[in-house]
Amino acid sequence: MEARMPENTSTQYFTEMEDPRRSNRRHYLLDMVVVAICAVICGADGWSDIELFGNSKYEWFKGFLRLPHGIPSHDTFGRVFAVLDGEQFQRCFMRWIQGVYEITEGQIVPLDGKRLRRSYDKRLGKDAIHMVSAWASENRMVLGQLKVDSKSNEIPAVMALLDLLDIRGCIVTTDAMHCQKKTAQKVIDKDADYVLRVKDNQSGIRDAMQNLFEFAEEEDFGDCDYHQSIDKGHGRIEIRECWATSAADYLWFLPNVDKWAGLQSIVMIRSVRQSEKETEVESRYYLSSLASDAEQILGAIRTHWEIENKVHWVLDVVFDEDGSRIRQGNAAQNLAVLRHIALNLLRQETTLKRGIKAKRLKAGWDQAHLLKILAG
Repeated sequence: MEARMPENTSTQYFTEMEDPRRSNRRHYLLDMVVVAICAVICGADGWSDIELFGNSKYEWFKGFLRLPHGIPSHDTFGRVFAVLDGEQFQRCFMRWIQGVYEITEGQIVPLDGKRLRRSYDKRLGKDAIHMVSAWASENRMVLGQLKVDSKSNEIPAVMALLDLLDIRGCIVTTDAMHCQKKTAQKVIDKDADYVLRVKDNQSGIRDAMQNLFEFAEEEDFGDCDYHQSIDKGHGRIEIRECWATSAADYLWFLPNVDKWAGLQSIVMIRSVRQSEKETEVESRYYLSSLASDAEQILGAIRTHWEIENKVHWVLDVVFDEDGSRIRQGNAAQNLAVLRHIALNLLRQETTLKRGIKAKRLKAGWDQAHLLKILAG
């Protein structure tokens, strides 16, 4: 009788992947993917760790996997994930997210890129790979990610990622690189809203916005909505002030304003950071398809940094992503997907009120808890 995965687990969304091996299929692809996902959840950071975990839990895995030749060696894991189609693996990941989790309207979806620092290969002249990811702030999960083409930059990858995501009713935020007319158009076409930071070197539009808000300040910001937030901690106070306006007299002074799809408001954020030694003041400018609700827009801008703090930082510190030297073929890209799967599943399990590191340890120690995590 053929062994089956426990019902209602996240791994069912990976059953349709094509096996890239033409011969020597001693180990089933799905068995390898399931063992790898479980191992990364429980603390494995590379193929040797995954093999060790698999052998340590062999009798448990035999309860629902076929494993006709036991647990694959670390070399086998490495070879298979190096040739596994990375784009297909990512599509399976996103199909899982869209099939299981409802992305609520109104939530913030930050987009940002991250370089896997040690994935380069000097011998082969291969640069470190770069991934762009989308984060769902309320669901607290990575919605999807795509690899940036080595001969390009983040912009085409973000456009392709937006094509794959269902973000209706959400608010997309980006860093300054993606303050592009085509990005705004793509977000509007997806029935979503945007808050885009203006690049410092976009001299025409940035200078115009700076002049407009200087004039608004002289007029006591009469046509602007205002909101302020104050944070204290670590001997520092940070005050963020937000002014947003939808006044036509302001918008029509922007160069090519009619080329920005859905544009409704322009925004200035003034940040004042005070410490015992110094005071720093910085002004940043944004374009948004939202109405001039300063509190909502400031909240979206602050939430954007969650993708750095709750995704990239965790991947580096807890999953040691920047320290990984795995780089053969598609292996680094596919291992990045495994980490995102593990991070999402660990965040969705909320009965254990501990950090991600402790959750990984608990999953490795307690097989019943690991199954609960896999159930999503």
